[in-house]
Amino acid sequence: MKLQVALDRLPWEECFSVIASVKDSVDYIEIGTGVIKEFGIEIIKEMKRTYPDKTLVADMKICDAGKHETALALDAGADIATVMGFAPLQTIKDCIEVANHADKQIMVDLLGIRSRDKVDQLVESGADLLSLHIGKDEQKTGGLDAGHFDLVEGLTGVQTAVAGGINQDSLPAFLKYQPDVIIVGSAITKAANREEAAKTIKGMIK
Repeated sequence: MKLQVALDRLPWEECFSVIASVKDSVDYIEIGTGVIKEFGIEIIKEMKRTYPDKTLVADMKICDAGKHETALALDAGADIATVMGFAPLQTIKDCIEVANHADKQIMVDLLGIRSRDKVDQLVESGADLLSLHIGKDEQKTGGLDAGHFDLVEGLTGVQTAVAGGINQDSLPAFLKYQPDVIIVGSAITKAANREEAAKTIKGMIK
């Protein structure tokens, strides 16, 4: 099980200070959507230059222009780019095609999707990394539940990631589902001691 730290709503310098503190505990570094919107792909390039051995996730949340936006992220140094599961299937297929050609990967974000038929359609289209995701706004009314995990139950050849307000207290409820990637944001980035928070969470998922 891998630990992915999400850098969201942070200044440029703080993104790098966070990773400097937690680099020994995290496997994947995620450049959040808001950070990419504020600083552009240059922060992807600089993060990859600084941490070339870490898997770098560009949370592009692609909805259209799949080939172009995937190439933009991957050429900047990302190993994984995200596309929204509600995007047109052609967009998702285009993203996957570009990533496969580069020997990299697409993470399909299932934000807002609660249909197993839709998930099956995504997998048939080539998706092999799915993110069960409750967004920041939606967390105000609830978090991930068993129904979300029903979306991916029994799938073969597919990796799953989980994201959405996960912290040390809520993490144990997710571990029984054995996702491949645990995505944690503010429970690490806003912790008083980021290094210890990341180390503790990493220890919980080992």
